[in-house]
Amino acid sequence: MIPTPPAGPTWLPRLDWVSLQFFLSEQDLARSRAEASQEHVAKLNEAVKVCVHTGDITEDLLLDFQVVVLTASNLEEQLKVGTLCHKHGVCFLVAGTRGLVGQLFCDFGKDFIVQDPTEEEPQTAAIQHISQGSPGIVTLRKGADARYFRDGDLVTFSGIEGMIELNGCDPRPIHVQEDGTLEIGDTTSFSCYLRGGAVTEVKRPQTVSHDPLDVALLQPRVVAQSAQEGHRACCLHQAFRALHKFQHLNGRPPQPWDPADAEKVVDLARALEPLRGAEGELLDEALVRTVALSSAGVLSPVAAMLGAVAAQEVLKAISRKFMPLDQWLYFDALDCLPEDGEFLPNPEDCAPRGCRYDGQIAVFGAAFQEKLSHQRYLLVGAGAVGCELLKGFALVGLGAGANGGLTVADMDHVARSNLSRQFLFRPQDIGKPKAEVAAEAARRLNSDLRVTPLTYPLDPTREHIYGDDFFSRVDGVVAAVDSFQARYYVAARCTRYLKPLLEAGTQGTRGSASVFMPHVTEGYRGPASAAEDAPDPVCTVQFFPSTAAHTLQWAWGEFEGLFHRSAETINCDQQALTSLADRDRSQLLLLQVVVGVLRHRPRNWQDCVEWALGHWQLCFRHGIMQLLRHHPPDKVLEDGTLFWSHPKQCPQPLEFDASQDTHLLYVLAAANLYAQMHGLPGSRDQPALKNMLERLSLTDPQHPDSIFSSDLASTELGPEQVERLKEALQDWSEGSPLKPLRFEKDDDSNFHVDFMTAAASLRAQNYGIPPANRIQSKRILGQIIPAIATTTAAVVGLVGLELFKVVGGPRPLSAFRHSYLRLAENSFSRYVPPAPASQEFRHLTWTCWDRLKVPAGQPERTLESLLAHLQEQHGLRVKMLLQDSAMLYSAGWSPEERARCLSLRVTELVRLVTKRQVPEPGQRVLVLELSCEGEDDNTTFPPLHYEL
Repeated sequence: MIPTPPAGPTWLPRLDWVSLQFFLSEQDLARSRAEASQEHVAKLNEAVKVCVHTGDITEDLLLDFQVVVLTASNLEEQLKVGTLCHKHGVCFLVAGTRGLVGQLFCDFGKDFIVQDPTEEEPQTAAIQHISQGSPGIVTLRKGADARYFRDGDLVTFSGIEGMIELNGCDPRPIHVQEDGTLEIGDTTSFSCYLRGGAVTEVKRPQTVSHDPLDVALLQPRVVAQSAQEGHRACCLHQAFRALHKFQHLNGRPPQPWDPADAEKVVDLARALEPLRGAEGELLDEALVRTVALSSAGVLSPVAAMLGAVAAQEVLKAISRKFMPLDQWLYFDALDCLPEDGEFLPNPEDCAPRGCRYDGQIAVFGAAFQEKLSHQRYLLVGAGAVGCELLKGFALVGLGAGANGGLTVADMDHVARSNLSRQFLFRPQDIGKPKAEVAAEAARRLNSDLRVTPLTYPLDPTREHIYGDDFFSRVDGVVAAVDSFQARYYVAARCTRYLKPLLEAGTQGTRGSASVFMPHVTEGYRGPASAAEDAPDPVCTVQFFPSTAAHTLQWAWGEFEGLFHRSAETINCDQQALTSLADRDRSQLLLLQVVVGVLRHRPRNWQDCVEWALGHWQLCFRHGIMQLLRHHPPDKVLEDGTLFWSHPKQCPQPLEFDASQDTHLLYVLAAANLYAQMHGLPGSRDQPALKNMLERLSLTDPQHPDSIFSSDLASTELGPEQVERLKEALQDWSEGSPLKPLRFEKDDDSNFHVDFMTAAASLRAQNYGIPPANRIQSKRILGQIIPAIATTTAAVVGLVGLELFKVVGGPRPLSAFRHSYLRLAENSFSRYVPPAPASQEFRHLTWTCWDRLKVPAGQPERTLESLLAHLQEQHGLRVKMLLQDSAMLYSAGWSPEERARCLSLRVTELVRLVTKRQVPEPGQRVLVLELSCEGEDDNTTFPPLHYEL
């Protein structure tokens, strides 16, 4: 519910609020804020009822709610509502901002129980053995780390064979022994342990108690990472109290950058009753004065940060998941102001202009706003973070002037899962290019915004688009990408073109925001390779999995092979059956599996079920038995060690049992996918499927290799097998083309996630691995980085604050901040980034932001002239010169080879070696890498920019 008190000027939108509240527009100036926002908020999620309350906030009204949040409220109203909420056990929050400072207060009452205190998944470990005794001793498998379990932790068990009494047991306390084993209490009367299983932590609830606002106002408990931060927060607490007092006495806030008003606020703060427990601490009057001077403004980045944290606290109150704030949070970004007092804004420059940006002008001045509007920025990525950034840019007016502009680059299309993580996409946008939809939505937020969508990825394949000309027109870059590889590439382009880079990322309730300024901060130092995204070795995934991720990777390969690649291959072979013997062996094996036990094209649902059951037998029984025939459990290697030793885990074949949910789900999903691929109707009737499975005879364990061939059993297919496969595929050629299936994670009715979750779970059972649940599987399979709107809004607010500094002009290193937050754990860290590291070689000193510039000249210089220039100007004797990976020159070449190269003009030499057009259209610089005589192994010379 959005309350709107009786009509009054403070509840009607002002023009400057349009830059703060993205649901308001110039057309809403005659309506209340609540009424203007209600329709837009309701459209975000039709399942959520959003209504407007007109009238006073009464005690009876509050009883209808679990949580009450006050914003833009005076202290008297906060105390009144807070007292009533505490009395009735209603969770109560106060959120407010004053210029560059924000305040958040939480009162969840006495004895508020938090069911799940942390964001971490419960610890899980695979079991090697459990003894019968008092106490019973659990031995974990090698590689499982008992350090993550602590004495007194509660655990339960699953998947154990033999000692089944422990499966699903009530939580048991453990004692962690020095050797890493776990004592779990008396197991004397339990069955003998056979194999498998996992031990899983059970989280303990925690209880917190909060003081009501009237008590917490004088004895504040503040969230702080250090004593210094705690003292600053207490001074900000007093500043807010003084600002409330000033407004109560004067009927208005302090005027922007008015020294007289600021001194009155300082006097009021000085006269306040000292905070209990902090009587001896001195008030930081300079801090209070700065807060007062800039307090008249409203800034969307500060509102985004504080609003995001407040929204997360609301979720904590409702879900009882994660620890709430205890109890005050103060956030300030006063580092956005110039450090030198001479350059602070003046009252005249900060006076209202009657425009949508008056809230920002009140803090930074009109000249700054003009400069902001003429910026030209590139936004890379239009996902959850990217859309939130674009929304923020529209609100602050970045690039909204005549000479400004934004370019948003993203090659992806809107998916259903995107709708819950940002505000620019709607259901009707599904399937459309993200960049185009986001650009149009941003223009609706601010009609002056000049935004250009590009649907090409920013990667090495598009450097003819994002080249020298493009970056010469860009003032800065903002990255909202989802992999280290992409971030590294974007950062490398910014380093090459000396452009500021702002970067943000989230993972669940964790988020970060970073700024990289040429010649001021370090450059981005993420890994050059996408190691975190790299698949595990095929052999490990196929035969020797040891983690749930391995089993999901295997399940993904099964889906792609069975229902996508096979359909494409068969469609091709309908036209080319005579060339089957010439096919790649992997394709032939894939086709054999798709033909399966049927040996003919499926005609109906029962055929699909029969195929699915046969494939279950192949994967989870016969394939494992065949693997164990080649590598028996007791196999010993030449060095005397067991073949099946860590990290290899010896598998066990499964027996099909339709009464087990995972077995049935696999057949149901596989049969439906097989039917979809062949254009046949499927079925969701599980009881009927069970009856059908009971009637079907299982494949003879000795039979599969007559039609199947295992990767382990054979390295080639004989003519007889190929001929049988050709005969079977003849039946497929007589029907319509098959439909290749593409994995879609957002449709829970299509059996895609069902198949892969069941397949991975069964594979985990084979190898005694704790399986991933459906939610975890969906996240991993969909390559989803968990994103929630609260964290996204918070990091975007932090990026917006760094943007103000970048645009504002030259700033020292101490002005900038990297930020890291964990909303679940109430951890907020902002710190000065490192300076760029320096390298030295003889008389030269440089950082990652430096380069050697050499003009090509007219007429263009030769390679010999270039090398001579480097030696004369910089004292560098080049022994190797490269362009990308192409070798242009080496001192180790023969005299004849060197002579041929030295006489060529540089661009001519590059064309000759790389076989590419040089220069390309719009290319202004040729970037070369060099190695010189006398360098050591750690020397990386700055790039050579050969200016064309």
